[in-house]
Parts: sequence; structure tokens; C-alpha cells
Amino acid sequence: MSDAIRAETVFIGEEKIEAYQARPLDPGPFPGVVVIHHLPGYDAATKEMVRKFAANGFSAICPNLFWREAPNASPDDASAFVRGQGGIADEQIIRDVATAAAALRALDNANGKVGVIGHCSGGRQSLLVSTTVDLDAAVDCYGAFALEPPPTGSGLNAVPIKDRLPDVRCPVLGLFGDDDKYPAPEEVARLASLMAEHGKSFEHHSYEGAGHGFFAVDRPSYRPQSAVDGWQRVFAFFGKHLGA
Repeated sequence: MSDAIRAETVFIGEEKIEAYQARPLDPGPFPGVVVIHHLPGYDAATKEMVRKFAANGFSAICPNLFWREAPNASPDDASAFVRGQGGIADEQIIRDVATAAAALRALDNANGKVGVIGHCSGGRQSLLVSTTVDLDAAVDCYGAFALEPPPTGSGLNAVPIKDRLPDVRCPVLGLFGDDDKYPAPEEVARLASLMAEHGKSFEHHSYEGAGHGFFAVDRPSYRPQSAVDGWQRVFAFFGKHLGA
């Protein structure tokens, strides 16, 4: 297989949602991954993740979840605006991820299987969309506020999604840090218990010495050893369930 990829901004669905896409140029077929960006926005670090998936044999796409609220704004400005509005409504995120998944399946070198991954708010949203969108695998990287609401004063309107867990449609991988507060290890344990209670496939790992954002190479929270192991688990998980 060649290592050649194509990465670019595209516009998907009837609404022409702005999205960043990277895909291998070989005939394939290749599986797809929807990358859900974190609350800091549709930024360079997230786009680097999209390219990383393409370099490893996946077509990947990240829809700009803030494009309606803050068109043409910088990631920082868009994030500040959306935070001030309390975040993006769950049903809107579900629609945009479904549109992105459909765009991946429509590629000429697609194998028809699509997974989703998100970090921070995107981790919660990855778990959320796994309850309603037709997906083959989901990865939740330290998704906050899945079981508990945001703390008072945060300004966020995220609604706990524990009542949706019986509807999870695909295997889920969860990657967390022992030093995280949102979600804290106790909440991760509760999530694992609930997933087991509902008969859902939930493989999860928590890293000692890692807190929130340990995958973020551009932040002080970055923990290289945990992130390297995490990426290995992500690719193994997607390889198993998406047929890379």
C-alpha cells in the first residue's frame, strides 16, 4: 500500500457542512472514521488526528460542529462563542455525525464500515452518537459529563446520557486518565458497570499519572507514554471492528 493521502476541506450533506477530510489514495477498500473535535474547536490538532488516520489506512473526516454558530471564525473565537451559548445541542451533533458517516460510506474506496472517535466533549459525543447512528465501533477518549451534569457555573448545557446507554449499537472503547476529574475514575467505573448491565461491549483502560487531555500533543497535559499506548489500542480496536 502506498502512503499517499489527500487532505482537504470538503462540504458534506444537503446543508454543505464544512468538514476536514483525509483519505488514502490507493483503491482500497478502506474503512472510515468520523473524528469529533473537542470543545476548543475545529483546530489544527484535531486535523492532525484526521491525517494520522489516513496515514494508517482509514478515510477520516471531522465535521466542523460550530460552522452554523460561528462561520469563518477562528477555532478560538468559535469555541468562545459556542461556550457562551452553553454548547451544541445533542440532536444537532447526532445529525452532523450521521452526515459525516454517510459521506465516508459514499467514497469510491470505502469498505462500508465506519467508526467514530472523540476526545473530551467529543468523547461524550462519540458515546452519544453510538446510541442512535449506524456505526460499527466507537471510541470515547475521556468524555466528560456522560453520567453527571457539568459543575454549576461551567456554563455548559451538556445533559447526562446514561438513559441512552441501553441503545448503544456498537462496540465501544474507552480511554481515560486516573488523574482526571471529568470524568473521575469513579464515574468511569460506573459507566463500565452500566454498560455491562445493559449487555454492551465496553473495553476500557485508564492510565496512571494521566489526566484530562493526555492525547493533546500541544498541551501541558500531554503524556507521551499513555498517548502512544492509547493510539495502539485505538488502531487495534478499529482494525478489529472496521476491517482495516
